[in-house]
Parts: sequence; C-alpha cells; structure tokens
Amino acid sequence: MARDQADRSHLHVACAIIENQGLVLAAQRSAAMSLPLKWEFPGGKIRSGESPEAGLRRELKEELEIAVRVREALSPATHRYPTFTVTLHPFRCAVEAGILTLHEHAAVQWLQPEKLLTLDWAAADLPVIAAYLARIAARP
Repeated sequence: MARDQADRSHLHVACAIIENQGLVLAAQRSAAMSLPLKWEFPGGKIRSGESPEAGLRRELKEELEIAVRVREALSPATHRYPTFTVTLHPFRCAVEAGILTLHEHAAVQWLQPEKLLTLDWAAADLPVIAAYLARIAARP
C-alpha cells in the first residue's frame, strides 16, 4: 500500500466529552454520514499541522456553534474498522460560549455518565467511554 493511501486510511480525530452539571453530551451521526445513526462524542478530523485541541475547537464551532474550555486531555484510542483506522484524541470539556445548534448530527442527548452505554455508539468511542468512566470513578 502506498504511503499516501495508508495516511488517508488512518484518520486522527479530536473528540469532546462535554460535561455540564453532571451530564455528558452524546451526538448521533446523521443518516448521510459514515457509521449512520451511531452515537459519538462530537468533534472531527485534525488537519495537517493542527494540534488536536485546535482541531477540536474548530470542529465544535463548525458542527455545533459552540466554544469549549478544555479541562483535560485523555489518552488517545485507536480503532480499526474494515476500511479505515481512526485514532480518537479525547478531551474533557465544558461549553464556554454559544448555543448548541446541530449542523451535521441528527440528534444530541445529555446523559448521566453511567447511562452513556445505553446508546448505540460507534465502536471507536467505546474505549474512550471506558477510560472516561474509569477516570471519573477514580475521583475522590
């Protein structure tokens, strides 16, 4: 496989675990997106030369019209789908400004962390959820 093709088939995506008053935001992919109607943490592809945090801020502004305060970076998680590989770069965040407006997603839900796994998540998000739940369970 040529290097260019290999690079395109491995995506680096920043995603936001947006917390508000003990709840976490989950976003449902639209029917027109890849992995249609699966749930995910919002975010998007990191552009060449862009930091994961800068990519996250840009994507959230484009997709949801919000600005966030990044509280903490969690460990990246890589998942291999049949046709591509994705590495998620998750960040715990809080909404800083803006009114949540859906431009690409079908729906959003605010859930208690322990209810996150009741949704049909994209497979790549599952290890991020596990790490997040372990992190908040370890809090004093």
